[in-house]
Amino acid sequence: METITQIQQHIQKSLADLNWNKQPLGLYQPIGYTLEAGGKRIRPALLLIAYNMYNPNWQTATDAALALEVFHNFTLLHDDLMDNAEQRRGRPSVHIKWNPNTAVLSGDQMMIEAYKLLQNLPAEQLKVCLTLFNQMATEICEGQQYDVDFEQRNDVTVEDYMEMIRLKTAVLLATALKMGALLAGAPEEDAEALYQFGTNIGLAFQLKDDYLDVYGDPATFGKPIGGDIACNKKTFMLITAFHKADTKTRIELQQWLACTNKEKKIKAVTQIYNQLGIDRICEEEVQKYTQKAIANLDFISKKGVNTEALRSLAEKLTARNK
Repeated sequence: METITQIQQHIQKSLADLNWNKQPLGLYQPIGYTLEAGGKRIRPALLLIAYNMYNPNWQTATDAALALEVFHNFTLLHDDLMDNAEQRRGRPSVHIKWNPNTAVLSGDQMMIEAYKLLQNLPAEQLKVCLTLFNQMATEICEGQQYDVDFEQRNDVTVEDYMEMIRLKTAVLLATALKMGALLAGAPEEDAEALYQFGTNIGLAFQLKDDYLDVYGDPATFGKPIGGDIACNKKTFMLITAFHKADTKTRIELQQWLACTNKEKKIKAVTQIYNQLGIDRICEEEVQKYTQKAIANLDFISKKGVNTEALRSLAEKLTARNK
């Protein structure tokens, strides 16, 4: 069984081997810029780890893994543009370094490149993988639309939010695992258990992201802290704060959300979170979904399949500081 580090190094090299130095440069250079910025390469690593659990020749699934990573980064280009996020992984976002039109067009091309990588799969595996991939792509768009809709709503519940992040974030991790398992010839029930593991760890991952956006270190998080607060983003933390607050605190919170001074706003809302114990509640939710994910792995490990790499990765994802 290969280690996570070995698999991630292979992914990094394979991504670097992709050629973006071609005409028109205005289309392809932003793609190279985006992919060279690093990132955890979690999604392609999950696909190859799942493959390796059932077949030692995991390198044969590289194109499928790269397709997921390129697609994921395409969504980030558009996501940053829609959120007007100025930084990604410690560098200017594509729409800032170039312009919004470039972020749209280069993002579109990245989606096409992802499908071009998928078409390299064996013919007998292409249909099932395309079905999975297309379902994932549709659900991510649905999740993004819910995220946009929530900005105009004041009645968003925690349940609404969890469904939104399942669609926007978790399904990509889940699809990576299921696709890797099916490509390697795993039983359908194992592939489905891995899908559920990916869903649960994806929910834990996003909740941790919400936490780090408020309580993380900007030097390691890769973008300014408090961005979600600054733009009134409906996160688990904000929704829970409104639910837990008494009338006086709820009015105070609403007033701070209307504040145009970002620095004061972030500081004040964070203090309210501290008073309500929102940081602790969020961390408890991260652990809850992590334990659900581990239970999905237990189902597989009882059948004699080595799940240690995924257990290790789950622990790293929920303990991370960036």
